[in-house]
Amino acid sequence: MTKDIQKLSIAYIRTGLLVTVALALACLMLMQVRMINLLTPVIVSVVFSLVVCVAIALIWRRVAQRSADSLPTFFTAVSGFRMLLALAVMFVYYLVDNQNSMLRFFVVFIAFYFAMLAHHSIFFARINNR
Repeated sequence: MTKDIQKLSIAYIRTGLLVTVALALACLMLMQVRMINLLTPVIVSVVFSLVVCVAIALIWRRVAQRSADSLPTFFTAVSGFRMLLALAVMFVYYLVDNQNSMLRFFVVFIAFYFAMLAHHSIFFARINNR
């Protein structure tokens, strides 16, 4: 059972990485076509997505191995933590950057955030339905 959890944790990180890279490439392609500067929002969003994805996978693996009864609490806590962390990142970006690029950052960041939510929901729904 521990090997399965280990493999699933690695699979979660791998698919999260693939989703993040695909979305980043789409944003960079849009940047080239529309001639708008999205580099900073894409970098911040990619770092946020990868850090949160790896953290969720590692914490999930630990919770699943040690106390599987706590998984519903884990999923609830992850949702709240992810949203608070996203709000903190957007607030810090608002403080650091100028007002003109805030809308672009918000749109790019929300696209990554929703992709992360979809990845998380689909992945763990498949695991729980086994």
